[in-house]
Amino acid sequence: MTDAIPTPHLTLSDGHSIPQLGLGVFLVEPDEAERIVSDALEVGYRHIDTARVYKNEEGVGRAIAKSGIPREELFITTKLWNSDQGADTTPAALDASLERLGLDYVDLYLIHWPAPKYGKHVETWQSMVELRETGKARSVGVSNFLEQHLDDIVAASDVSPVVNQIELHPALQQRALRAHQAQWGIHTESWGPLGQGKYDLAELPGFAAIAEAHGKSLQQVAIRWHLQEGLIVFPKTNRRERMVENADVFDFELSAEQMATIASADQGLRVGAHPDNTDF
Repeated sequence: MTDAIPTPHLTLSDGHSIPQLGLGVFLVEPDEAERIVSDALEVGYRHIDTARVYKNEEGVGRAIAKSGIPREELFITTKLWNSDQGADTTPAALDASLERLGLDYVDLYLIHWPAPKYGKHVETWQSMVELRETGKARSVGVSNFLEQHLDDIVAASDVSPVVNQIELHPALQQRALRAHQAQWGIHTESWGPLGQGKYDLAELPGFAAIAEAHGKSLQQVAIRWHLQEGLIVFPKTNRRERMVENADVFDFELSAEQMATIASADQGLRVGAHPDNTDF
């Protein structure tokens, strides 16, 4: 069994810890998930982020079962889909995800979107908190929540989400939202951390020069930036060699000047759906 990547851990507001670097399996085909997650675990990843709507929880579960890695060494996240929101439906949705994953618990369970179409994010959050007490989800959080959504659920509960997973990459740094949620100790997770290939990192001012200065790829610089910003990041790739490259980010450090250069690259460029404009 390969040793785990020497990934820093962050302490969540509920006392649990989370590896700061992991692998995301968004858009990973169900019949490819087992191979890809097996590769990641063999490379040394111990943090896997999936979701019910990805339709690949079974493959993730098979890879976990085959790995031989003790469960307590893994950090597994899945997410509640929008149509499953509600006080009466959320517990069954988690049970179904656990069955597909072949697990007794997940380390983190997230409300995938605030889903204004359904208007159930507050009651759903209250149900998530109850699920945490059962031990089936060790930590609970949210994804794609904006300031008003966070205000809604915090006002209705004495439990804040441990994380908010949001679209975040060098061209969309979400600093106002991050500052807003920091008041409750909510950590930020970055999805689409490399921009999902929808723009060229080399076109951001100063980015190519920073990569050249460190002898690293543009993607490695972006991942390093996320880590130094205190973000939790899980780039998605289907290729084992890219998994290795994405994890090779702990032998260099961006200077304060380089961090400032990347901060100045923020364009407010959203490449995914806006949480207020979803109809799914």
